Amino acid sequence: MTKLSGILLIDDDETTNFLNQRLLDRMEVTDHIHTFVNGKQAFDYLYNISNNNYDPGSRDYFKPELIFLDINMPVMDGFELLDLYERLSPDFRKGITMVVLTTSTHPQDTDTVEEYAAEYVTKPLTAEKLNKLLTKHQAKRQEDKA
Repeated sequence: MTKLSGILLIDDDETTNFLNQRLLDRMEVTDHIHTFVNGKQAFDYLYNISNNNYDPGSRDYFKPELIFLDINMPVMDGFELLDLYERLSPDFRKGITMVVLTTSTHPQDTDTVEEYAAEYVTKPLTAEKLNKLLTKHQAKRQEDKA
């Protein structure tokens, strides 16, 4: 499987970010992973990339292909981030798979996630869940090219 250009992990629980990053590193999915502890930090990053407001020579910035997003976070929660993300250019969002990764199984949350073009996965992230997401992402990427 082709390595992804990059992945964002957005969760206020640093242990969750650490464990998810370890899993991604172990599976050699990408060479570029950024973690954020709230939606505002992540949105600012995505906004800057979508507007080419960064040094293109910097390895600190990349357009992610996969974004893992927790719902319950301080400053800006996952749903607020999804609202803002939907306002970014459709061309920018093309090729990005948004994954809501949460402990919540509340029907209201699952219904809300369905309103967005996002996958819904319950924690913890496992190799099996990641492989399913990667297979879906690769298929979507092939559709976009056709």
